[in-house]
Amino acid sequence: MGRFLPCPLPCHCDKHQDSDQPHANLHSDSSSNSSLTSQSSLPSVPSLTPHFQALDHATSSAARYRCLATLKGHSSYVFSLALAGKNLYSGGSNGEIRVWDRNPSSLSQNYIVSEGYSAVKSIVVLGDKLFTAHHDHKIRVWRIANSTPHQKYKLITTLPTVNDRCMRLFSAKNYVQVRRHKKSTWVHHVDTVSALVLSRDGSLLYSVSWDRTLKVWRTSDFKCIESVQNAHDDAINAVVVSNDGVVYTGSADKTIKIWKKPDGEKKHSLVSTLEKHKSAVNALALSTDGSVLYSGACDRSIIVWEKDDGGGAHLTVAGALRGHKKAILCLAVVSDLLCSGSADKTVRIWRKGSGKSYSCLAVFEGHRSPVKCLTAALDNNQSCNNDSGNSYMIYSGSLDFDIKVWQIFVPF
Repeated sequence: MGRFLPCPLPCHCDKHQDSDQPHANLHSDSSSNSSLTSQSSLPSVPSLTPHFQALDHATSSAARYRCLATLKGHSSYVFSLALAGKNLYSGGSNGEIRVWDRNPSSLSQNYIVSEGYSAVKSIVVLGDKLFTAHHDHKIRVWRIANSTPHQKYKLITTLPTVNDRCMRLFSAKNYVQVRRHKKSTWVHHVDTVSALVLSRDGSLLYSVSWDRTLKVWRTSDFKCIESVQNAHDDAINAVVVSNDGVVYTGSADKTIKIWKKPDGEKKHSLVSTLEKHKSAVNALALSTDGSVLYSGACDRSIIVWEKDDGGGAHLTVAGALRGHKKAILCLAVVSDLLCSGSADKTVRIWRKGSGKSYSCLAVFEGHRSPVKCLTAALDNNQSCNNDSGNSYMIYSGSLDFDIKVWQIFVPF
């Protein structure tokens, strides 16, 4: 059973600390690039945040925020977080998966639903199924046991399934070169599965890996229906998909690629390659309406990409969000807010203003190590949401083994 600690930090609504943090000597999160190593920023990309902006000049109308709790329970790095209904799911570098009650009065209630496998890199939830991506090249599917709390979840299957593997074994056309002297069937990931995302209707699961592939799985029978080999020139760290099925992948090769199925086709084709970052791309997020893509990298900048006036899947650079002092490791969008987590141990909350400008509404401080994962939702406590603004719950997971729960009220 994990422990719940009230967060000792005061509400820093009006304070922005500019001093740099000491660098953490921690392992790489990419097969060839350390996502925790900050590199030079992007002078060629214009900043979307005013240089004079400072949180210590916040007015009475500024966002108000506080740390509600620090969740103790993991004994390893917290690599992944996901929200589903009343539950918060977290995955650790030791393979442990925990479920937490999101009710503020019950945050201490959590239990282990799985352990003994390798590091949990990503978690997504579909109905009564939990999908987890692992360092051991596998995707695991679990049955969520809502009717029997505190019970270990049943493992339904591991992807690729036994049937999927057997069907591909005896035909040479199903084998692809994965290393100089090694071949594997195309349904297998052969390196860490770094990220998962579901299609809008939940019928498809997309996975990306450090093996440089993008794979598509059917959630009804767990069959792998497509694999894009050599989708990038280096490890793929992030994937998001829009409501209309456009797929975006971010890689240690410094690029973001856009994939789409042409009309009448069954396979994804490359639409465009975005190349403004000068270091490994670690995180991607889409705005609620899918018109804006955010990308975070080791260059300490978040690039904002907007759709062309002509529509379609083509994007142009609007500018960059600057403020983090080390690599951007994770991004999350809730409503009109963008949340970013960094190796500088902080979480920043951004919101678009007039024109193309953005403002940093808050800087959450308190983690003792890099912030590796984020998830967020509108606060279910309706009393916090009124005609003057909305309240949001932000959850951050860190390499300090902790999960912090933050509440922020944002005026309209």
